[in-house]
Amino acid sequence: MTEGLTGTAELVRVLLPLPVLLPLFGAGATLALARRPTAQRVISVCVLTVVLVDAVALLLLTDAGAGVYSVDVGGWPARLGIPLVADRLSALMLVVSALVTLAVLVYSLAQGVADGEEGTPVSIYHPTYLVLSAGVSNAFLSGDLFNLYVGFEVLLAASYILLTLGGTKARVRAGTTYVLVSLLSSLVFLTALALVYAATGTVNMAELSNRLQDVDPGVRLVLHLLLLVGFGIKAAVFPLSAWLPDSYPTAPAPVTAVFAGLLTKVGVYAIIRTETLLFPGGEADRLLLWAALATMVVGILGAVAQSDVKRLLSFTLVSHIGYMVFGVALGSAAGLSGAVFYVAHHITVQTTLFLVTGLVERRAGTTALDRLGALARRAPLLAVLFFVPAVNLAGIPPFSGFLGKLALLQAGVDDGSATALVLVAGSVVTSLLTLYAVAKVWNRAFWQEPPAQQEQEREQEPGGAPAAGAVALAAPAAARTPAGMLAPTAALVAVGVAITAVAGPLFGISDRAARDLRERTPYTSTVLHDRVPQVQP
Repeated sequence: MTEGLTGTAELVRVLLPLPVLLPLFGAGATLALARRPTAQRVISVCVLTVVLVDAVALLLLTDAGAGVYSVDVGGWPARLGIPLVADRLSALMLVVSALVTLAVLVYSLAQGVADGEEGTPVSIYHPTYLVLSAGVSNAFLSGDLFNLYVGFEVLLAASYILLTLGGTKARVRAGTTYVLVSLLSSLVFLTALALVYAATGTVNMAELSNRLQDVDPGVRLVLHLLLLVGFGIKAAVFPLSAWLPDSYPTAPAPVTAVFAGLLTKVGVYAIIRTETLLFPGGEADRLLLWAALATMVVGILGAVAQSDVKRLLSFTLVSHIGYMVFGVALGSAAGLSGAVFYVAHHITVQTTLFLVTGLVERRAGTTALDRLGALARRAPLLAVLFFVPAVNLAGIPPFSGFLGKLALLQAGVDDGSATALVLVAGSVVTSLLTLYAVAKVWNRAFWQEPPAQQEQEREQEPGGAPAAGAVALAAPAAARTPAGMLAPTAALVAVGVAITAVAGPLFGISDRAARDLRERTPYTSTVLHDRVPQVQP
């Protein structure tokens, strides 16, 4: 048993740094091969494929083994150096993030080939995309607040470039907003880091979980609120979410998809980690519950009011962040488990919907609902690819969206407080309005005739000839959708369905992750080397 334990621990410690190191080495290689786009594509796909395999191995090993493993970067002791930590939560986030980044990369490569853009901006796209992947992985694995800040800055620096690819006026304007908001959140986070270090003498999260308990309650509350504000901006929690619907829709479809699926979830992950490890049962939990309710309601009301599919999905993204924050704010094992499951579900489904929206825009030339119509007849496969994740997002049984929401509602009912019950009611209303929003898209974009054709029919002269000017209203000719873009989108749709099929085992992982988050001891003792990880019998 001891030999098996030692072998597992050593294997995990070899695998643990790879999700950060491999994309960075890949970024350097693709940058050096800027004049060889084919080599860039091969390297990028191979690197992200290996990262996905590595992440799956980490999840299996952590779940079957001790549950928490750490590596001290550079051999420095954890209290002095930077630990990378893999537990069930971070490993699950790695798996889902690696899966969607790989799928979006394949989608973007097919789009670039179809559009004849193999030379530019591919030369900077691949290294930047791999740096983004490294930043996301570093944020998930970091056991140190300052290294978490570094992870955020790495992924944000890459996201600035990806958001403004093409250099159009709309993208530069949206990128400017995004940069300003990101700099504000980074400034708040950095201020919180300085104050945390001044109050405790460390930024190691395992040590902070012990030392913060001895800090003056008033000071601890200020530190708690500062970190919540910094992470709340990144996660788009209301009232810190107004930037998102104006920033994401202008980017290219693959960039929007990976942003919507991942970047806000890194902020949610940071909230989960700090709320459970640093501030368990903190004074701000009730405030967080009300923020969750406002995020749900305001976000979905904004979605209902939209007439463009990209903006509508951007508002639903904001709204469903509220479900995750709801589970975290409850602080119970059931609430945390539901939040972890819902994060994994939502990353997949939201990314898929934005990829499908990119296919819609390619097919019809627009995402404006008042210019779309009859796509179900003209592109039935596209209709299926939208319908499945859309009803999943809305929480229709038996999909994973329904199961995740049901778990969160049950946790709210079990809490029994008046605030939690209000959140339960708000969650139900938000789910119904989400169904209304996606049904509106389905009806107007996929089912009804295009408005231009309806206008033509109304202006048709009795003799059968169209009225003057009516022909000008005809819809643009459809563009053929490349199979290389359909395949990764269909694969993500299948993954969303598969999450439903394996909901039982996945809930088992999220339950065990929630247990470890609440206990805290497995995390702190492993990082600080107070015990040797042991394989569960």
